[in-house]
Amino acid sequence: MNNFSRTLDLLNRAMDAGMLRNSVYADNLANKDVPNWKRTEVNFESELKKAVLSENHKPSFEMTRTDPRHVSSWTRLDYRNVQPRRTLDYLSSYNNNGNNVDPEVEFNKILKNQLQYTLYAHAAAFEYGQVSLVLRS
Repeated sequence: MNNFSRTLDLLNRAMDAGMLRNSVYADNLANKDVPNWKRTEVNFESELKKAVLSENHKPSFEMTRTDPRHVSSWTRLDYRNVQPRRTLDYLSSYNNNGNNVDPEVEFNKILKNQLQYTLYAHAAAFEYGQVSLVLRS
């Protein structure tokens, strides 16, 4: 896979995670007054980073497998297999009714998510602009 398609694939995946995250935050806000409602978060970027870093970094020490049935101490992760995961925050509590949605925090997360999505969209447009520039010359 060339650099251009890999970059666009990563941006596309990040934008998909952003859309899911936007939906999750809206869900959290819609249920801010429901007793015992627990907020949900989307985990994606940390897992994606782990997968991308594992492609080029092999640990300095790797245990030898003497049998193919043995579990490997290290495996290379493919970033294309990383999917956004919803995680439930069931440990914290914000209201006395067991609900843990803080509207101010959710609004800030929505704003941050929108800014990230816009940044990803501009980065994708820049990549396509570079291709267009090369094709015109």
